[in-house]
Amino acid sequence: MQPRIVFMGSPEFALPTLRALVGCYPVVGVVTQPDRPAGRGRKLTPPPVKLLAQALGLPVIQPRRLREPEAMEQLRAWAPELIAVAAFGQILRPEVLDLPRHGCVNVHASLLPRWRGAAPVQAALLHGDQQTGVTIMRMDPGIDTGPILSQRAVPSEPEETAGELSERLAQVGANLLIETLPAYLSGELQPTSQDDRLATYAPMLGKAAGWLDFTQPAEALARQVRAFNPWPGAFTHWQGAALKVHRARAVEATVDPETEPGQAVVTLGQPAILTGRGLLVLDQVQPAGKKPMPGKDFLQGARGWEGARLAKLTPASPDG
Repeated sequence: MQPRIVFMGSPEFALPTLRALVGCYPVVGVVTQPDRPAGRGRKLTPPPVKLLAQALGLPVIQPRRLREPEAMEQLRAWAPELIAVAAFGQILRPEVLDLPRHGCVNVHASLLPRWRGAAPVQAALLHGDQQTGVTIMRMDPGIDTGPILSQRAVPSEPEETAGELSERLAQVGANLLIETLPAYLSGELQPTSQDDRLATYAPMLGKAAGWLDFTQPAEALARQVRAFNPWPGAFTHWQGAALKVHRARAVEATVDPETEPGQAVVTLGQPAILTGRGLLVLDQVQPAGKKPMPGKDFLQGARGWEGARLAKLTPASPDG
């Protein structure tokens, strides 16, 4: 008999795992985050997992905290033998972890113990990891500290953004979970403890993390742009408002040592910025109140770009 499974997840990353589980096991319920305001109108918007669960005809609950009595009552009523988790967004307390006899199994977007925490994909790109991957782990009370069931490595592509890499890892993770569960549920596969000495952490990102500091090398800034696309985005300050940088690349350049980082220049018809080492060429930008556009198109209307000074804003600065 197939085990009863409750699924917990919220963003786009979790969708392939839910689809895969529904195709193989009886998913008796879904837990996701509450609807939240989004967009310019701050309209209440459901998480992607809620929409998919409703389309699949699955019962859904959206507790603000799992410890709420109503949420725990519903979990017990579903009587899961396994809880599968993918980017849920809440820490599971022991009373949840201990509820199903097979425990709680998580799909995590890194090769644990590297990049435990909320933003593993962004951390891997920001630090220039040539390889990342997915880990299937049995959860314990710590943050991504539980024993490992299986892993699959995935190479990072040179120009890949966090959004693009997350999409790839989401599908890899879904496939790996389905491959792993039979042996785990039968007892043939035993979890392996992580080596805590190798652990690194990827904390939750805030908006301020996206501001570009041009005293840094261009290569590091290009990684920041990729790592923070789509969230929290990479930004600079141009003519009194935020200028979002969606795509950028580092170019080696000989710079007058008297020139300070942050000066705007033009190179081969593209907007660029002098950095602590090299040029950051802006391939795609989004001025305040406008849609994303190629750097060359931006340059056509950017009067006074060449020679202007762009500076990193402090976290308290307006973000436009």
